[in-house]
Amino acid sequence: MKKAGVVVFPGSNCDQDLVEALSRSGFEKVAKLWHKQSDLEDCDIVFLPGGFSYGDYLRSGAIARFSPIMKEVKAFGERGNFVVGICNGFQILTEANMLPGALLRNKDRLFICDYTNLVVQNPKTPITNSLKSDQVYSIPIAHGEGRFFAKEKEMDEIIEGNQILFKYATADGLTTSDANPNGSLENIAGICNRGGNILGMMPHPERVSDPRLGRADGKALLSSIRTFLD
Repeated sequence: MKKAGVVVFPGSNCDQDLVEALSRSGFEKVAKLWHKQSDLEDCDIVFLPGGFSYGDYLRSGAIARFSPIMKEVKAFGERGNFVVGICNGFQILTEANMLPGALLRNKDRLFICDYTNLVVQNPKTPITNSLKSDQVYSIPIAHGEGRFFAKEKEMDEIIEGNQILFKYATADGLTTSDANPNGSLENIAGICNRGGNILGMMPHPERVSDPRLGRADGKALLSSIRTFLD
C-alpha cells in the first residue's frame, strides 16, 4: 500500500484535481498536507500541485519555498525519497534549489492555456519508466511563467546528467521551435535532479487522467510513478 501526499499552499488550485487523479492512478491513500504543518504523515511520495501559491506576488514559488512544510519536503527529498512538482510545484522546487534552473515569463509574456505534446527523454525515472519512448503524450499547460532557463554551465550539467524528462514536441514527435509554447531552453517541459527522485514538470497530467475528460494521457504518467514505487 502506497500513500501520496499533496501539499496545499494558500493559492493552490489544482490540489483536489491531483488528489483524485492519484487515487485513479493506483495510490491506495492520498493525503492533503497543509503548508504550515511539519509532518509528512508517513507519505511514500510528496507532490507539490499547480496553482498560484501566495498569489505569485513575488516570483512564482518564491514565497512558498519558505512555508514550514518545505523544510520537511526538502529533507525528505535529500534522503532519496520522491518529490514531484507540477506547474507551480515545479516553480517552487527551483526556488527551493531542489531542482536546477528557473521558470521565467513565457516568451510572448502571455498566459498560455492549451494542449501540448510531450516526448520522453529519460525513460528511467519514476514518471517515465512505464512510458513508451516513441509515443507522443498530449498534456495541457496553464501558466504565465513556464519558460525553463538555466545558465550555460548548469544546462551542460543537466544534459550530461540525463536530467531532462520531457520535451515539447509536434504531434509527430519532433522537438521543433514551433512546438515550443513558451520559449523553454531545449524545448524542456520537465526535468529531474541527478538522483532521479525529485521531478518537476510544467504540463498538468492530472487534468487528463480520466477518459471522461476526453483524454487520459496524464494517467499514464501518474500510474508510471505508482508502478515505480512497487
